[in-house]
Amino acid sequence: MDHCNWSSGIGREKEKNFYMAGYSTFFISHGSPTLSLDDGIPARQFLKSWKQAYPQRPTSILAISAHWDTAVPMINVVDRNETIYDFYGFPEAFYKLKYPAPGSPKLAKRVKELLKVSGFSRVDEDKKRGLDHGAWVPLILMYPEADIPVVQLSVQSELDGTHHYNMGKALAPLKDEGVLIIGSGSATHNLRQILPSGTPPVSWTVQFDNWLKEALLEGRYEDVNHYEEKAPNARMAHPWPDHFFPLHVAMGAAGENSMAKLIHSSIDSGTLSYASYEFTTASS
Repeated sequence: MDHCNWSSGIGREKEKNFYMAGYSTFFISHGSPTLSLDDGIPARQFLKSWKQAYPQRPTSILAISAHWDTAVPMINVVDRNETIYDFYGFPEAFYKLKYPAPGSPKLAKRVKELLKVSGFSRVDEDKKRGLDHGAWVPLILMYPEADIPVVQLSVQSELDGTHHYNMGKALAPLKDEGVLIIGSGSATHNLRQILPSGTPPVSWTVQFDNWLKEALLEGRYEDVNHYEEKAPNARMAHPWPDHFFPLHVAMGAAGENSMAKLIHSSIDSGTLSYASYEFTTASS
């Protein structure tokens, strides 16, 4: 299995990777809900080590989750987030996990304002929705205390990568306000092709994963925006784009001249890539 050893580099990289307001946005591959409890998944240790690598506490978190897919951008406006179990057939222990992070109507209003000013004519509010597992599964490992306000923003899978990249560009000012912007999806996501855990990575997964890494590290963001035409095995890696578009938002929020860094890489169940990226603004 090909994965970066997140923990071993913490001491050397702490200053370099130190999260500061205005510096970085992130794309996290959250994979399966089993990530929340299964220590056999390498990405779990990566996320549990988050605060060691990025010790500065954000004022709040904006999570763009693959599991909230709407016709127009929507934000949740709640005082306290409920934990949504938007999966089925898992052991009972998964349904006992709770992530009761506070919401932030103030941040939600700011998100809506930024999107509207940038030309998104309609941005709706949901005053009941909490956090789906695309948001709370990584966050329960990254910030287990659940004491940082979290707002969730939806994706629009009927639209395209450029739409989501522009959404991210609109949200870029939040970085200077101490908001941690996290796109949560999967670098590859084809549930019909998932194999038993421990199965070696299949060729199409590796090819797409490697293409994505090279495109991001070389700054070929337009290629990523048009991945359907540019990437090998794009349709196999993402038969539906909902798990890929959170990456475009994180990429756009960092700015056109940002630099991408691969911060974790592993493939589980043969076809599920947990590749995760940091986008650092050029000014940093």
